[in-house]
Amino acid sequence: MGSRYTITEWVHQIAGLSIREGDLCIDATAGKGKDTLFLCEQVGENGQVLAFDIQQEAIEATQSLLDSHGMGSRAKVILRGHENMAEYAAEGTVSVILFNLGYLPGGDHSKATCSATTLKAAKQGLSLLKSGGLMGICIYSGGDSGFEEKEAVLSWATSLPAGEYDVIQTPFCNKPNNPPLPLFIRKR
Repeated sequence: MGSRYTITEWVHQIAGLSIREGDLCIDATAGKGKDTLFLCEQVGENGQVLAFDIQQEAIEATQSLLDSHGMGSRAKVILRGHENMAEYAAEGTVSVILFNLGYLPGGDHSKATCSATTLKAAKQGLSLLKSGGLMGICIYSGGDSGFEEKEAVLSWATSLPAGEYDVIQTPFCNKPNNPPLPLFIRKR
């Protein structure tokens, strides 16, 4: 019967409900470009995606993937940390922001996201989201990446005012070895 259901597919299903043709979206951690491509497909020809990463390898992989799918013009792929996203988008203009925390798949494990820049980016992201906008944060922890960033992000997210944000965790309950944890924050 079924093939493996990835965490990325789950996050995309949820995020897709908040994206319309012509929207502005952000991939805060471009990586290999899968989230960027998904967002480009959702925003359509009149939309725009901003994709951030600090590694040249990730920028090149993302741009190559977009170009191979004819989506290169829908995204601006930026070699900068996600904590700078507010320099590229105005408050209240973004429909969806996606984060995949941890390190570049197949890349240098010493180059990983960290709580200081992730929290700065996420806080900025909340101001960039429009009303009804969604932030999806897929938290990878354990092994090389440890638990400090996970705990910091969860502590911050659970402290957000309930009258302004809905915060939902959707953990795997039957997977061993610290499976990824999707966290969704919807701005009211």
